[in-house]
Amino acid sequence: MTPQEKRYLDLVKNEPVKFGHWTGFNDLVDIHNEWIKSFLFAKDDQTLLAHRGSFKTTCLAIAIALLIVLFPNLNIIFFRKTDTDVIEIVQQVRKILLSDYFQKLAYVLYGVELILLKENSYEIDTNLKTSARGTSQLLGMGIKASITGKHADIIITDDIVNVKDRVSKAEREIIKLQYQELQNIKNRGGRFINTGTPWHKEDAISKMPNVTKYDFAKTALITKEQLQHLRGSMSPSLFAANYELKHIADGDAMFGTPKYTNEPELIFNGVGHIDAAYGGSDATSFTIFKVMGERIIGFGKRWEKHVDDCLSEIVAFHKEFRAGTIHVEKNADKGYLAKELNKRKAFAQEYHESQNKFIKITTYLRKYWKQIEWLEDTDPEYINEILDYTENAEHDDSPDSAASLLRKIKGQSGWLV
Repeated sequence: MTPQEKRYLDLVKNEPVKFGHWTGFNDLVDIHNEWIKSFLFAKDDQTLLAHRGSFKTTCLAIAIALLIVLFPNLNIIFFRKTDTDVIEIVQQVRKILLSDYFQKLAYVLYGVELILLKENSYEIDTNLKTSARGTSQLLGMGIKASITGKHADIIITDDIVNVKDRVSKAEREIIKLQYQELQNIKNRGGRFINTGTPWHKEDAISKMPNVTKYDFAKTALITKEQLQHLRGSMSPSLFAANYELKHIADGDAMFGTPKYTNEPELIFNGVGHIDAAYGGSDATSFTIFKVMGERIIGFGKRWEKHVDDCLSEIVAFHKEFRAGTIHVEKNADKGYLAKELNKRKAFAQEYHESQNKFIKITTYLRKYWKQIEWLEDTDPEYINEILDYTENAEHDDSPDSAASLLRKIKGQSGWLV
């Protein structure tokens, strides 16, 4: 191996994102480098779920171009939701392969000019292939197309699930069945690369293996200003699906789009509430509210933990936001939690709970929901649990905490009429 060959191969192995930068994709960052490397070198089937606008499809296009050059005798079948969706990506791969940098890579590795022997809307084949197979190196197809007689070493699915799968059970069943059929066209020793965004608990993504999720918080690709705009421009269910990779109730949702504020000082000197978990499937939820005329400034956090394992964080948030009294019910613990909080100098006041949860949530939280402005640091899990709430909801800790605190504030000050 010549020094130049080694230099190029080391670059592919360690920094393949550079090929993206050189071909015009300057928005790619370190996390995309890891994605491209996994697409190139992972041995097992993989599923990468990432939010909209995360450049996952761009990373796929770069990886496909590199696969065509590095492993020219492998054949790839690429699936998207429709044939039209496929054309866009196949043409993007074509442009990448024809770039000077990929031409140079092919010449360094093989000593020949990279030539596209077949290039149309759905297929790419190059002169680098030495296999006697008649199949092209890349074939793009809509997920509902006939796959009879097809076989591939690498099968890629990208966004084969979309909003149609969220609203149509029939669509979900068709796509799930077709995805299962793809298992039959994978060659021995081959693998799957799946990327997309989940839309429904029972969509095809629920069948995909080895899932890794990258929501907006994990990628850090969206600014606070952009996030606020996105939240305000779509329904809670759409935002949750596209940017938090979560499923929340839609048509029968009790709560509309939440409002947010980026002024954390507005919540100073508010009051708090804890809905504590002591085991089982319940979660611990912590709420702070501060009343400012007609506005209610809120903060919420949710943990799927026993309350004892959350106390240090709760006390830290209590201190950070300069909250006053924390209200806790004593039904389950006979005053234990209040004593623990008081030991940590987070003043607690206990009460006995006797009101039905559903009545409490509909009477207080639903009635005053539009007046609440949540701090941007509020836990998405906390908000999603509220947005997902119905009388038969599996989990209700966050809406219960928020409603209990609103009821307490109303009873003390009479500010809500």
